Amino acid sequence: MLAATLDAVPGVRTGRRGRPRRRPDKLHADKGYDHHRCRCECRARRITPRIARRGIESSERLGRYRWIVERTLAWLARFRRLAIRYERRADLHLAFTTLACALICQAQAKRFCP
Repeated sequence: MLAATLDAVPGVRTGRRGRPRRRPDKLHADKGYDHHRCRCECRARRITPRIARRGIESSERLGRYRWIVERTLAWLARFRRLAIRYERRADLHLAFTTLACALICQAQAKRFCP
């Protein structure tokens, strides 16, 4: 499932001229992805794996990035339609999730572009 997710990542614009990148530089993941196969799939795509190790508690490695994920999930939870999930069809739920992400990105962009 990780390979399909990595292959589905759209092009990333960096602000530079030329073709957009087709892959991220790093992958941050939790302990559920701590497996040799997941690390090899990342390295095969030239992505640096930043995956937490099972059985090791380290506040200095990946914990400092976790707040970004938790903050984004909290922003998504503010949208009642996503939290309650009125839609039974997965494509409609995905459409509303995409719309919520676009609204979150717009709100964040307003902070930098007055």
